[in-house]
Amino acid sequence: MSEENGIVFLLDCDNTLLDNDRVQQDLRMHMESQFGLASAERYWQLFEQLRTELGYADYLGALQRYRDQDVCDMRLLRMSSFLLDYPFSERLYPQALELIAHLGAFGNCVMLSDGDVVFQPHKVERAGLWHALAGRVLIYIHKECMLDEVVRRYPCQHYVMVDDKPRLLDAIKRQWGPRVTTVFVRQGHYALAPHDMALLEPDITIDAIGDLMHVDLADLRESTSATSNTGSTSL
Repeated sequence: MSEENGIVFLLDCDNTLLDNDRVQQDLRMHMESQFGLASAERYWQLFEQLRTELGYADYLGALQRYRDQDVCDMRLLRMSSFLLDYPFSERLYPQALELIAHLGAFGNCVMLSDGDVVFQPHKVERAGLWHALAGRVLIYIHKECMLDEVVRRYPCQHYVMVDDKPRLLDAIKRQWGPRVTTVFVRQGHYALAPHDMALLEPDITIDAIGDLMHVDLADLRESTSATSNTGSTSL
């Protein structure tokens, strides 16, 4: 089946394929042990400030900003090594790689992620996801604003967007309409967040990324029109 007549699975990275909350927890514990609680909390304050300014998480950028405030603290030189050497492959969710292989039998799998231009691709590479996806990796600042570029690079008849963030699924659904099936993965810190009634319900909701292997992929496009009248499907 040609790409234009086929299906493309767009897979988010953080808290969709990879347990990024666990990565943050490990980083927080390491910083507290090496720098103390007060210094660790200062780093996370800078991290959140930078995320607000840039629109994405920038771990190394926050570390650089921390250093600008204390240029004599040489311990920071080892902190970057912790981030760059982190075993991201050990933080993949169960069946993440198996899912990519499974979906590959039905269409193209493409990572569609937000992030910086250095650390995010490094994370994807270290986790083994770059290889598993055969280099089909897209990383933007705001991916919901780059859908025309996604279509240009990976044209197809139908898209399946898999993400842990209801806000992003809503934004993409409003732009693509029935051309996309949205899949909400209840993983990470968004899993138990109160439902925002202003957001469109995802077409499919699953509790773990591996559950997508049990979805009848032949019916994905039909589920989009069906749920517009009956609500989302949970598995």
